Parts: sequence; structure tokens; C-alpha cells
Amino acid sequence: MKVLDSVRVLEIGGLGPGPFCAMHLADLGADVISVVRPAAGDAPTGSLLNRGKRSVFADLKTEAGRQLVLALVAEADALIEGMRPGVMERLGLGPEECMALNPRLVYGRMTGWGQSGPLAPRAGHDNNYAAVSGALWGCGPAGARPVSPFAVLGDIGGGAMYLMTGLLSGILQARATGRGTVVDAAIVDGAAHMLNLNLSAREKGRVADERGHSIHDSAPFYETYVCADGEHVTIGAIEPQFYALLLDTLGLAGDAAFAGDQWHKSAWPARRARLAALFLTQPRAHWQALLEPTDVCFGAVLSPVEAAAHPHMLARGVYGEQGGVLQAAPAPRFDGAAYAPGEICASGAHTQEVLAGLKTAGAWRARSAA
Repeated sequence: MKVLDSVRVLEIGGLGPGPFCAMHLADLGADVISVVRPAAGDAPTGSLLNRGKRSVFADLKTEAGRQLVLALVAEADALIEGMRPGVMERLGLGPEECMALNPRLVYGRMTGWGQSGPLAPRAGHDNNYAAVSGALWGCGPAGARPVSPFAVLGDIGGGAMYLMTGLLSGILQARATGRGTVVDAAIVDGAAHMLNLNLSAREKGRVADERGHSIHDSAPFYETYVCADGEHVTIGAIEPQFYALLLDTLGLAGDAAFAGDQWHKSAWPARRARLAALFLTQPRAHWQALLEPTDVCFGAVLSPVEAAAHPHMLARGVYGEQGGVLQAAPAPRFDGAAYAPGEICASGAHTQEVLAGLKTAGAWRARSAA
């Protein structure tokens, strides 16, 4: 029994955040059917995002494909689509048509720019949305170009997770009132909303309106440093007790460069240079052995493959492989345990199964209740 076993989701297959959101829902137990266009090869976003789903081939430009989608809509709690505004309406599968058939439906729309506004009809990708939202601005030190963490800041953080929040909130409302809703999940909205913690720090003077003058891009105690082997480590010793422990552990408690208040910004460049020189004297493994067992707020910068082998990640079973594909386990955990990931299916693998089920009255509903 998983937390979302009672939820049925129809996904109109697409790219990036929509499929990721659908995979996340499937990870937590939802019965997700992904409708994809017949095409040679695997899903454009990779087979991993098919994890735990059932996949069906259908051409939405045909009447047969449209009728298949409507038949699935009739039994769904939620629908996910990631087309440009107006496309689903032109296909005869917009909110009006679908919710007339199923008034309890939560119709989730995943886009970068949103359903309205001057940029709504324009194309874009993760880094574009993160840039315009304000979220990309701080992703780099002063004097360097901001670099987007691929697909994480926009597609997943600002997109998929906000779509999921909207869908689950809408499902709760629908189960209480019998009334569905249309969720406009725009990556620019979500990425901007994530900045509220940053904006709270700005209110306190910890974040400046000019790059290179904020805690995240100039403070020596909240920084990424290069090690002797070219690898990197991070320090996040913001609180005074952690900062004092950092200096003590590194043998810098009596160093003149660190005399005075931790928050004297005029002293930050010299302190950062002193720490940078120190971290360059030893390889990453040395600093891990010295600092990981302490409360200095330390983390080595690891690739996903390295992270999979880290003792902490191993102990929690965060990473694993299925069919040679490295993947992270479903999250979050419930009652102290992580759910096992579902099988990764090929696109269209369940077409005949789903079609056969639709020919049997109540087959999908019976499956969900089983």
C-alpha cells in the first residue's frame, strides 16, 4: 500500500517536467497512464521517466486517439499536459471538453511561461525560464557567467514540483467538493516563488542586489573551494557556533585574518583567499576525512556516480540501478522507509492491456481498488 494508491493520472506524454511529475506520482503509488505518439525509439526524455507508469500509443490528431484519451479522462483524477497554450483545445481535448466529461478532473497544465502573458506562446527551455524568473541570477560568483544546474532549477524545482503540488491540492478539493480545477503550473511562477527564502535574506541584508556582495556568492564561510586534486568541497558555516568550529578544526582560530566579527564584509576577500589557499594544500579525500565527522556544515562536491557510492547515500539506499540505468529512489520516505522504484517500461508497452481494459466496464476502476 502506497500513499497515492487511490489516485489515477492520465499523462499526455511530453518533455521534461510533465513526465517527471508523472513519474513522481507513480513513485508514490498513483496509477499513471502515459499517452505517447507512436514513434521509433525510446521516449525523448529517456526511459527512466517511464518508471512505474503504463505507456500507451495514440495519435491525438486522429479521432481514434482523441476518443482513447477521453475514455481515460472519464476515469482519471488528474490529467497532465505540457503543450503550448491552445494546442490541447485545438485537438478537442482542452479543459472544457475533458471536464464536461469528468467534472471532478484536475487538469494540470505544465508550461514554462504560463497560460497568459506576452511570452506565453513562445518556445523556451529550463535556463530561459530560470533566467527570466530571477532564479538564475545568483547561480555563479561575481564576474562569472551564471550557470544553470541542468533541468533542476527550472524544469524540476520551478515546474514539476509545483505542478505536483497543484494536482494534489486540486484532488483534495475535488474529493471534498466534487469539483475539479485547472492548474496553470508555469516554471517562471514556481522558480520565482522559490526565491522567497532568498528574498527574506535580502530583507535582512544578507543578500544584495549586486552580485558578489551576498552570503551565497562572497562569504568565505559559505563557499565552494578547490582542492589539491582539482576536486571541490563546500562550506556552509553560517551560524556562529559552526563558524567557530570551522576555524578551530582548520587550525585558524588564532589566525589574524579571521580576527573580528564573522559578518564584517570588508574582511571577507582576505578570509576567502586564506581558506582557498588552505584547501588547495590537500586533496578532497583529506578534507572529507577531517570535516565530514564534524558540525562545520561541510559537503564534498560529488558527481551522481560518486554520490551513489558515498557511505551516507549507500546507507540510505538513495541510488540504485535497473537495467543498467542509474536512478535515485522515490522520495520522500513514509514511516521511515523509501518505496521501491517501479519498473521502467518501453513507450507504448501497455497499449493492448489498456485498450482491453477499456472494453471491460469498470476495469480500470477495479484495478485501482484491488
